[in-house]
Amino acid sequence: MYFYAARQPILNINKEVVGYELLFRDGVDNVFPNVDDVEATSKLIEGSQFNFGLEDLTDGKPAYINFTLETIVKGYPTMMGRDQLIVEILETVQPGKRLLAAVQDLKEKGYKLVLDDYKHQKVWRHFYPYIDQIKVDMLVTSVDEIHELKEAIAPHQDIELVAEKVETYEQYQLALDLGFTLFQGFFFAKPEMVQTKALPPSEMALAELLYETSSVDVDLKRITQVFERDVNLSYKLLRYSNSAAFKRRAEISTIKQALVVLGNQELKKFLSLLFASQVASEKPMELIRLSLTRARFCELISIKHNEMRDTGMAFLTGMMSLMDAILDETMQSVMQKLPLTIDIKDALLQGEGMLAQYLSLVMAYEQANWAGASKLTEQLNLQAQSLPELYSEALQWCDQQIEAMGI
Repeated sequence: MYFYAARQPILNINKEVVGYELLFRDGVDNVFPNVDDVEATSKLIEGSQFNFGLEDLTDGKPAYINFTLETIVKGYPTMMGRDQLIVEILETVQPGKRLLAAVQDLKEKGYKLVLDDYKHQKVWRHFYPYIDQIKVDMLVTSVDEIHELKEAIAPHQDIELVAEKVETYEQYQLALDLGFTLFQGFFFAKPEMVQTKALPPSEMALAELLYETSSVDVDLKRITQVFERDVNLSYKLLRYSNSAAFKRRAEISTIKQALVVLGNQELKKFLSLLFASQVASEKPMELIRLSLTRARFCELISIKHNEMRDTGMAFLTGMMSLMDAILDETMQSVMQKLPLTIDIKDALLQGEGMLAQYLSLVMAYEQANWAGASKLTEQLNLQAQSLPELYSEALQWCDQQIEAMGI
């Protein structure tokens, strides 16, 4: 049995991640074949506990998981710690005495409860004292319906409103204006506004190093000189090359030594993630995480595809795929500034080539578009069953790099 799980972040007003909703299927098709909602929830709990590791998927943040009436009444949520879990009551659940008793019991035990995809209904008013959050689908809920909901829950001031399916900054701003304090979706991965700005000297040096390491004939002397004229870059290179991630026996103390030991491929990764983290210094941390995870996921897919010559470019494609959001510019403008290969630019600007297919597969998986992921794995002649393991490995690698870089 294979478990396919992706995650969607829930962010607060400061764009800090406070939890992840786990999006799960037992196959790459976007359905549970011959499986009812009760068994589906059971499989998710089993998978998160024993297969893919909850900590890896949520970075230690609470997991939002959907529960049916039967799974709530039978006490399934208590199989997970109250600090690990936020219980989402599915929108298909009908209110009644059994559910109310179970909800009261969970609340007494310290669990947080959420009404999912909710529009105000009077039959739910007895549940409001036990509810911590209410999720509202911003695509199908009108402003008038949101005002009606706010009026109904006004006596229960501790209830937070979560705006779901927020994919643009315009949607985020609307939700903010309506009083929402939590937001779910990839709105942080889109440009806030289109503008043009110059890269500061440190970023220009990194861009120059990315160009130098992309050359067929790498000039180690030239790369050493660029590092040596920037004290901050030199410090970070030495710190990174001596980090626990590489398990070196002897300390690396010079720039040249670090460059030789790392090698061109590792050096490119270091420069890419350093570039992304520096230019995204005023952006949500989740944007850096998503950039790093995409980069590693693309690289791992290229390795599975046996295209070893593309691994470095696959990594860079994933890393640079969010640069428009990081710099708040169009991708066209970003590509004009960065010295990247034509294959990477074609993938990011035109959606063409093998690199674009790798990126499309990664994006389909992270958005839980299982049908799209299935189609792409077939086109690439890959085993769909390998994707959960690659995704988990990419998440773990991301955490290791962030720790090594001290971001």
